[in-house]
Amino acid sequence: MSIQQIAPKQRGYLIVNSHPAGSEATVDRQWQRIEPAASAGRAPVALVLGASAGYGQALLLAGLRRQGIRGIGVAYEADATERRTATAGWYRTAATSALVERSGGDFTFVNADAYADATRAEVLKLLTERYGPVDYLVYSLASPRRTDPATGEVHHSVIKPLGASYTSPSLLFDGGAPQIGTVDLTPAEEAERAATVKVMGGEDWRLWVRALADAELLAPGFTTVALSYVGSEITAPVYRQGTIGAAKAHLEATARQLQTELADGGRAFTVVAGAAVTQASTAIPSIALYTSLLRIALGEDGWRTTDEQAVDLWEQLTGAKELTLDEQGRIRLDGWELDPAVQDRVRELWADPAGALAAEPDGAAWFYNQFRQLYGWDVPGVDYTAEVETSVPWPGQR
Repeated sequence: MSIQQIAPKQRGYLIVNSHPAGSEATVDRQWQRIEPAASAGRAPVALVLGASAGYGQALLLAGLRRQGIRGIGVAYEADATERRTATAGWYRTAATSALVERSGGDFTFVNADAYADATRAEVLKLLTERYGPVDYLVYSLASPRRTDPATGEVHHSVIKPLGASYTSPSLLFDGGAPQIGTVDLTPAEEAERAATVKVMGGEDWRLWVRALADAELLAPGFTTVALSYVGSEITAPVYRQGTIGAAKAHLEATARQLQTELADGGRAFTVVAGAAVTQASTAIPSIALYTSLLRIALGEDGWRTTDEQAVDLWEQLTGAKELTLDEQGRIRLDGWELDPAVQDRVRELWADPAGALAAEPDGAAWFYNQFRQLYGWDVPGVDYTAEVETSVPWPGQR
């Protein structure tokens, strides 16, 4: 046990500790925002890769709350040490597991590297022994590196433009006060582009689908989705037209490939979600500023949370709503973000970001608060003066 009072250790967009009670509260708040289904039918089996953060966590909670899913969530989180707390994802997973138990559900959480063959073997064994064939595979992994299980080579992703340098205004928080800075990025080399595709493209997604197929663990009508993003033309040079965009293009090509290979009515989609404040997105230059300005343009009522989008996606996947597909066969959840009138307003704000934030300071304040809540800080209703237990067991470990 390690009961102590803790304070955030932060430098810019890096927070190296998290608050257990705050992290638990973010899960509880998200759970309460998701309206439960009126009636429960058959409980489908779901495998969620990247279940402890971002859209993966939102899809897990929405699936549990509205679809009654059972199955397995995989995440790779660090526990508490003498010097540090556990990661926020560790605490969120523990909180999610407690909600599952209280609601009478059946979901298992595996803490392991989802890119590793050993993890696939562990998950396949658990599925075979406990849950059976998978109805839904959600692929929502975000990592700076991946070890190729075939070669043992470690690939590192980079966030860089392709073909030309990129200069853009960016949002900084030095001392907690928002400031406009500038980011300058040189173009990626071919090896960096290829490595980013290896980490963030569709290769690992396809390995998971093949492993399930080989183990005869694909249910009839099996559906798999991988989370993607397109975003605005404003951020395109560093995102969609950069190394990340190359990886997303590979992910989308993989979806089309999987669709031709799946039998028994199987389906594979990439899902283009809308903007969100996540631990992954805050690492991308200019995204914080763009997201803050987007929030100003939309206002509170126009913004779509990750759980709202997750509910929308589950309704499309289960047939409660018609699929919203684009010409490339991708499921689109981002219409609210890319509405022409909204983007016109964002471009106006982007032309003078310092003036925009001075006139509408709530945009940057909102982003900063959302970012801090990713680590369990600044969550309403949490007493940060109280001592808390930082050594929380992983679900199933007592």
